[in-house]
Amino acid sequence: MTRILLLSALAASTLAAQDWAKATLDKSPRKHEWVTVTHDGRSVKTFVAYPDSKAKAPVVLVIHEIFGMTDWVQDLADQVAAAGYIAVAPDLLSGMAPNGGGTTDFPQGGAGRAIGQLSVDQKTADLNAVADYGLKLPGANGKLFVTGYCWGGGESFHFATVRPNLAAAFVFYGVPPSKEDMARIKAPVYGFYAGNDARIDATIPDTVTNMKELGKKYDPVTYEGAGHGFMRGGEQPDARPGDAKARTDAWARWKTLLASN
Repeated sequence: MTRILLLSALAASTLAAQDWAKATLDKSPRKHEWVTVTHDGRSVKTFVAYPDSKAKAPVVLVIHEIFGMTDWVQDLADQVAAAGYIAVAPDLLSGMAPNGGGTTDFPQGGAGRAIGQLSVDQKTADLNAVADYGLKLPGANGKLFVTGYCWGGGESFHFATVRPNLAAAFVFYGVPPSKEDMARIKAPVYGFYAGNDARIDATIPDTVTNMKELGKKYDPVTYEGAGHGFMRGGEQPDARPGDAKARTDAWARWKTLLASN
C-alpha cells in the first residue's frame, strides 16, 4: 500500500506530462472509439483501436498502469493497432470516481489510491467482459492476448491464471501471482523487465523456478540500463537513453512474439 500511495502522489505530474502522447494519438490515421462494456450492473469505459487491415485480427487486451486510463495508454493501444491487432483498453476505474466518473475525474492522486482498493473479483470480471467484447467484434479472428504495464503488468500475469483461452500473456515489469494461482495458467507468459528495478527484478528468480516446476512456459528478458516504466518513459521527448533503447528492443521482441503465438 505504501508504494501505491507513493505512486499516487506522482500521478498528477505523470498525467500532466503526457501532452506528447495525446499529440501522437491525434495524428494517428487509425480508427479509435470509446465504447461502454456492461456486465453485472457495471459499465466499463473502454478505448478501442483498430488496425488498417481488411483481414480479421487478434485482440490484445491492454491493462493500464497504476495511473489509470492516461493518454499514454491510448497511445500504446494505437501502436498495438498499428502493428496489426485490435486493441481493447478498459478504464478499470470506470464508475469509481466521484459522481460515477473514471480516471480523469479523480482529484490529484486519487486514481492510484482507488486502484489499490479495487477488488480482485471486480478486476477479473471487468477484464473478462472487455476481452469477450473484443472477441465478438466483426474484425476479430478469435485469438486473444493480454498485456499490462507496472500495476497492469501484475494484472496481466494474474489474468493468465483465470483466462484459459489466452494465446499468450505479455507482462511488463509487473509482480507475479502466487504459485498456487500459477498452476492454472495455460498460455505462455513473456516477461519484460528493467535492469534498474530492484523490487520487481527480485521476483524473477522465484517465478522462473515456480513456473518451471509447474511445467509452464515463462520467458523473462531484462533490459539493462532501463528503469521501471520504460515503455512509457522511453517514448517521452526527454527519455533517458536506457529507457529509449529498452522500449525499442522490447517492441521488436513483442511484435515477434505476437506474430509467433
